[in-house]
Amino acid sequence: MNFKPVVLSAALLVAGNFTFAQDNLVNSLKNNASQNAKDGFKFTHIIDLGTTSVKNQGSSGTCWSYSANSFLESEMIKAGKTPVELSQIYSARCAYVEKAKNYVRMHGAVSLGDGGAFHDVINMYRKYGAMPKSVYSGLNYGTKNNKFGEMAAMTQAMLEAIVKNPNGKLSPNWLKSYTAAVDAYLGEVPANFAFNGKTYTPQSFAKEVVGLDADDFIEISSFTDHPYYKPFTLLVPDNWDFNSVQNVQLNELTDIIDNALKSGHTVAWASDVSEKSFSWKNGVAYVPEKPVEEMNQQEVAAMFNGPKAEMNITPELRQQAFDDYSTTDDHGMHIVGLAKDQNGKEYYIVKNSWGESNDYKGYLYVTKNFVKYKTTCILVNKKAIPSALKKKMAI
Repeated sequence: MNFKPVVLSAALLVAGNFTFAQDNLVNSLKNNASQNAKDGFKFTHIIDLGTTSVKNQGSSGTCWSYSANSFLESEMIKAGKTPVELSQIYSARCAYVEKAKNYVRMHGAVSLGDGGAFHDVINMYRKYGAMPKSVYSGLNYGTKNNKFGEMAAMTQAMLEAIVKNPNGKLSPNWLKSYTAAVDAYLGEVPANFAFNGKTYTPQSFAKEVVGLDADDFIEISSFTDHPYYKPFTLLVPDNWDFNSVQNVQLNELTDIIDNALKSGHTVAWASDVSEKSFSWKNGVAYVPEKPVEEMNQQEVAAMFNGPKAEMNITPELRQQAFDDYSTTDDHGMHIVGLAKDQNGKEYYIVKNSWGESNDYKGYLYVTKNFVKYKTTCILVNKKAIPSALKKKMAI
């Protein structure tokens, strides 16, 4: 992630070197709140898609795994399957092993830590399969919730030492040693496990129980500095394996989300959440027509006490915000529905992974303008993309 000094705690959520940031971020975002804000909004749900319960990622930078696994659980529901809470930390653990390989191959010149991207979950699902959380919780050292600070510091120190190559030639044991350190914190992965009276491997569980095809999913974004309808590498630090995303025009980004929801598919959503117009406590995010820094004290206090006019978002404005670090790759969430307020404005219903501590018990209402402005990428089932766009993207 790219850190914003004035709102450092927000960027820390997905920065692997600062796994204590979950608590700091939630606490800081409580300041972006208005009194009795819930009374000022009257939301009517238009689309409510099937999803599993709200989770809490604890003090870990694993939002990408929680949101993408929640997305897969909803895809199971869409496919007519009984959803299973998938092990978010199994996906993360497998990604940490792959990230370590890449870090050493790149002589340390890539991002490290527990941050990641949606495609990491899909790629790990494809290569390593999946496990239910009931079998692999990742809570292997006495905590009730994730707390990754010590593990992150230790494993980073190990990999930095390996890259220094003190023997003059890497031994064949470094990966075994690193993996053992990760497993000491998260737990060793069982070769076989029992679930609902049957024995599975992670690969057979993915095939027989989850039953989804990893090739059905695609990441999409919108930037003006790359050709439209072509893949490009999204240059954010947590894209440690340099995966490509598809590029579409700005309005098409929300067109895809709308079409997905209308066809019964949810969407994983990566966004900047460090904006003062993003309120976790009040469960609302929008783009004020008047910049926050130009508001008086009364206007700031009233930011979330009811619907407000919004700034017009253009492709150029979106690109500028990304280029000058006003938009950073902060957090992954899960779009599960569509609602409208008392004035008829539409909002996406967003499931978060910070527990149920806000006004809407773990959910937020996010305007389409905020999504257009602050999205870094989305993950969606290819079947949910409008056919004309699929043709343009040659998928």
